[in-house]
Amino acid sequence: MKVAVAGCCHGALDKMYETLELLQRRHNVRPDLLLCCGDFQAVRNEADLHCMAVPAKYRHMQTFYRYYSGEKKAPVLTVFIGGNHEASNHLQELPYGGWVAPNIYYLGYAGVVRYRGVRIGGISGIFKSHDYRKGHFECPPYNQQTIRSAYHVRNIEVFKLKQLKRPIDVFMSHDWPRSIYHYGNKKQLLKMKSFFRQEVENNTLGSPAASELLQHLKPTYWFSAHLHVKFAAFMQHQTNSKEELPKATKFLALDKCLPHRDFLQIIDIEHDPSAGDSLEYDAEWIAILKATNSLVNVTQSSWNMPEKNGLHGKWDYSASEEAIKEVLEEMNHNLKIPCNFTLTAACYDPSKPQKHVEPVHTINPQTTEFCARFGLTDINDRIQQAKDEGSVRGEYEEEEEEEEMDSTGSAEEPSEYSTDNSGLSSINPDEIMLDEEGGDEDLSTCSVDPSPDHPPDFSASFSDIRIMPDSMAVSSDDAMDSTNEELEKSGVSKQVEEKSLSERPLKRICGSENGNTGIKKIKRRNQAIYAAEDEDKTE
Repeated sequence: MKVAVAGCCHGALDKMYETLELLQRRHNVRPDLLLCCGDFQAVRNEADLHCMAVPAKYRHMQTFYRYYSGEKKAPVLTVFIGGNHEASNHLQELPYGGWVAPNIYYLGYAGVVRYRGVRIGGISGIFKSHDYRKGHFECPPYNQQTIRSAYHVRNIEVFKLKQLKRPIDVFMSHDWPRSIYHYGNKKQLLKMKSFFRQEVENNTLGSPAASELLQHLKPTYWFSAHLHVKFAAFMQHQTNSKEELPKATKFLALDKCLPHRDFLQIIDIEHDPSAGDSLEYDAEWIAILKATNSLVNVTQSSWNMPEKNGLHGKWDYSASEEAIKEVLEEMNHNLKIPCNFTLTAACYDPSKPQKHVEPVHTINPQTTEFCARFGLTDINDRIQQAKDEGSVRGEYEEEEEEEEMDSTGSAEEPSEYSTDNSGLSSINPDEIMLDEEGGDEDLSTCSVDPSPDHPPDFSASFSDIRIMPDSMAVSSDDAMDSTNEELEKSGVSKQVEEKSLSERPLKRICGSENGNTGIKKIKRRNQAIYAAEDEDKTE
């Protein structure tokens, strides 16, 4: 089946879907599934904007609310993970995953689903060492610290994913697995993004947690975003025994959704022709959730996951064949995910803006139903109980140096990983600080600048589409620095030409490329990749 993979969406759903429709009209290519690798920005209303960790001037309503309200419906099944610029209060309602709008499914903090027999997994957020061992304790209204920590990856999600034994076909993460750049055209990467050089040379670019998952899961495909650059790699995994068949992962990172940027890729993935067209639960993943339910933590306390070190009575939480069979029997072998999307917040109304609405902590009926069905803990219900009991502080002291913390993380609570990656220490002209000059505005009073009620048609501007065969046109030789500085042009464009897809950029029908192109001054170390020079030109 044909799968469309997208990088950072940044709320531009109309543009994303218009690009797919343009692809179908011009080249008769229609994807069966769209995968988005984070920064999706499922913003429903002004309160959601207040829960998104970006400077106030970038808090735009965009177009997701139209899909949430039912005014529009996603033309293709869309599955996404969270990044570091999300309406965290909305996604937090669905810790185990669920529908954020009809035909648009969020994988949760971590999750595995099936579609047409293809097994798709993912982990949301970005890695930050000093929050890695904490529980999911945050809830709206967020303060200056929790609005960031809410999207930081936690060790319990990595631990759950490491219990998987059955093969994974596709895996998504927002930030890159650390060291993956050594398996691709590193020279070309640094030519495009020279400010990555220090992190690449020090082997600190990317997430060590994602790298650990990559080595454990060995998926056929791994897709990422976050760094706003297209990059392909081919990783041949080592075998643990002579009997084990060698496995390899085809890695692809994509840019953000902007004109003339490589933000979209079409890939052919083998599927089960006899499988239905419905998105399905994964029986092994459900069994793992049930097995690890006792490990749920909703406090700020740091703790390590069970391991075979003599300190834990149990460390293996993988699902046995019997446990998987029990899940299948409980579900009567019907794994179809119910289409039980429910509105849980008022939808944005352009005619009645509400700039000062406060976000509230919401328990989503989808999560309630899911937890009741499988006997799991509703994390948000547990957080609410803890708040009511006074055992979780909703506010805690702002750490002035938190965002400038050295990559080793907290001195009080050392990370099991040696370095941190949620920001780059070098100046990246393709990103901005969360705290710009003058500081963030108060979260409760920031201005809201919604997109126009009838935005212009940008379809023709979004021409950066590539179609790749199952091989992704990347071999272990192609991926080496010394072989070809134009890996993607020679490996991808030839494939596109064979399919009669023109690589010429389409003519812009609106918008201007004139404007301020100056690089913003970076004041603090932890840089959240969000805005590019292209966006600055529209200011």
